[in-house]
Amino acid sequence: MQNHSKFMKRAIELARISIHKNHGGPFGCVIVKNGRIIGEGHNRVTIDSDPTAHAEVVAIRNACSKINDHQLTGCELYTTCEPCPMCLGAIYWARPKMIYYGSTRKDAADAGFDDDFIYHQLHVEPAERKIKMIPLERPEALLLFDDWRKKEDKKEY
Repeated sequence: MQNHSKFMKRAIELARISIHKNHGGPFGCVIVKNGRIIGEGHNRVTIDSDPTAHAEVVAIRNACSKINDHQLTGCELYTTCEPCPMCLGAIYWARPKMIYYGSTRKDAADAGFDDDFIYHQLHVEPAERKIKMIPLERPEALLLFDDWRKKEDKKEY
């Protein structure tokens, strides 16, 4: 039986490191497989000048590198806050079996980390989004999918 509290406390410890070292927001994440931590991370957005360096993304990169796989099959993810849309997407692509989280996205919004506008943008047509999206060179871009389908030695994911 795993000690879920132990793993969440480690994620909280990582978030505190981020706070005290001014690396970014108060977020930490731990990835566990078979009762052992295989990856961890804390928010590094400001220290790395990288808007994608959220705790969950950092932990996913760390864990995948450690196990030399792009999938986290059979893993559990412990994060100090309900994942933002970007992190949720990364988590789904990594395919762990479970997510445990501490605070909610409402709690994060109350602390100044409001991702709600991104959740709403997902339902807006691309041309109507706050950051406009304009299709360009679609016929040529579609040929890339033909190339992919024909490739015999591709690694599917």
